[in-house]
Amino acid sequence: MRIVSVVGTRPQLIKAAALMPALRSRHDEIFVDTGQHYDEVMAGAFFAELGLPRPNHSLEIGGGTQAEQVGRMLPAIEAVLVSTAPDAVLVYGDTNSTLAGALAAAKLGIPVAHVEAGLRSFDRRMPEEINRVVADHLARWLFAPTPTAVANLAREGITDGVTLVGDVMQDLAARVAAEVRDPSALDDTGLGLTPGGYLFATIHRAENRDPAAIADWAALLTALASDDRPVVLALHPGTVEALESSGVTLSTAVRVVDPQGYRTTLALQLHAAAVLTDSGGIQRESAWLGVPCLVLRSTTEWVEAVEGSDGRMVVVGLDLGRARAELDRLVPAGAGPAQAKARAVGLRLAPAGAGEAILEALGSGPWPSEPR
Repeated sequence: MRIVSVVGTRPQLIKAAALMPALRSRHDEIFVDTGQHYDEVMAGAFFAELGLPRPNHSLEIGGGTQAEQVGRMLPAIEAVLVSTAPDAVLVYGDTNSTLAGALAAAKLGIPVAHVEAGLRSFDRRMPEEINRVVADHLARWLFAPTPTAVANLAREGITDGVTLVGDVMQDLAARVAAEVRDPSALDDTGLGLTPGGYLFATIHRAENRDPAAIADWAALLTALASDDRPVVLALHPGTVEALESSGVTLSTAVRVVDPQGYRTTLALQLHAAAVLTDSGGIQRESAWLGVPCLVLRSTTEWVEAVEGSDGRMVVVGLDLGRARAELDRLVPAGAGPAQAKARAVGLRLAPAGAGEAILEALGSGPWPSEPR
């Protein structure tokens, strides 16, 4: 069968890298990159690192407001679908690219497969929440990563086509985990870091680009950073721009870096004293790696990651007092290096088997074209 896969962001490239080898072993895949993360720092280098082929269609649609971005993606994706006549369109996650791919396919009567279906924050102020809800209600196949996601779909009346498959990102992390266990994996950063001697942070969500939120998380990171234990903060270009526009400054102990490659990001998490993030992907990776993690949001879609962490993962929002207390609990003074060493030595990460589960659920076709 012919399947068009639509991606546009770094996390979606990671998911595609996990699924693509198996997908291409059984189907004719056409790879479309919308360009939502549109520069080499944000996405380009990932293609080589993850072994992804260059897209069959690069739409180069980045920047602008969310409405502008989706509006430009729709006709561009539609043109690809009309010219290639796929049997199905596969979308990942909860981005503008996800929404545009699902809408364009549904309008043409092409069945939609949604990887990471059923995730909910129950906060409609989040653009990602709107994207994932719409994609789920348009999809014929809904590949849920967790039991909670399956339950969320059932509450919305969606049961047909739902399959619990596990997390495709865990499949890829399991493939490369052994490559980052040695602390020498930190050498690629050029930051002179030592295991357990730093905190790793990422911030990118729209709600954390608001001026008031920027002031809060900047104060939080500044308070937790020190010369002895700096915060390495990987920031997307959009967040850097929002930070600069806000006029808020960070302590010199908060070391801002560009988004890192996939393996380097895993290494930065594994060998950190702790991780602070608003990213769902980083949150899950930290859980698999066993790293203490403070979630810089008021809610999370990844309920199982928190509940299964034995207290290592805590949702703290932007509350400095709570963040400090939890960090002191998780990584008592001087404990970071020993914890990081033990974690790396003992790391054994098994794949989730999500890729094979997705292919089994998809079957071999032929597939009906009418909406689910």
